[in-house]
Amino acid sequence: QAAIDAVPEKYRCAVMLGGWGQLRRSEVLGLQRGDIDLGEGTVRVERAWKITEDGKAVLGPPKSDAGLRTLYLPGHVLTALSAHLDAHVGPDQEAWLFPGDNGMPMVHRTFSRVWTRARGTIGRPDLHFHDLRHSGLTWIAQKGATNAELMHRGGHASVASVMIYQNAAAERDKALASALDLS
Repeated sequence: QAAIDAVPEKYRCAVMLGGWGQLRRSEVLGLQRGDIDLGEGTVRVERAWKITEDGKAVLGPPKSDAGLRTLYLPGHVLTALSAHLDAHVGPDQEAWLFPGDNGMPMVHRTFSRVWTRARGTIGRPDLHFHDLRHSGLTWIAQKGATNAELMHRGGHASVASVMIYQNAAAERDKALASALDLS
């Protein structure tokens, strides 16, 4: 929550989508109004920013077919998205969820500056945007998500990718068992 509060209001939903929606930064910055379905409570991931070999940012499909997905979002995120759409997003379905000053999609570097300032504000220069996604997927694993559910949620193409979150859940289970130890 401290990270959400530390960014300008128009970027708060981006941080929420990283943690509570488990989206990659490249996916968050590629979202358009039409990707949000408040009635169904979902976000659809169809595009993401990629850095080309020559260092240019281009918008295209996610890095794998598994990255194309529709995810349900928690109610508090939907409430925030509803307000965000009203305040910061144009009416067209193709309007960018997080537009730059020129109305085009915000680029990776611009958001990096916003995120770097927020990390400094909360005294967590070590916190990467991807850590929000990692935390969110770990929370989902701790709630009992199967490997298939974690793969879908994270847009992963292999079980190996999601084992990181299952291992974190196993470590938590070990800690809980230790907390119950009477010896």
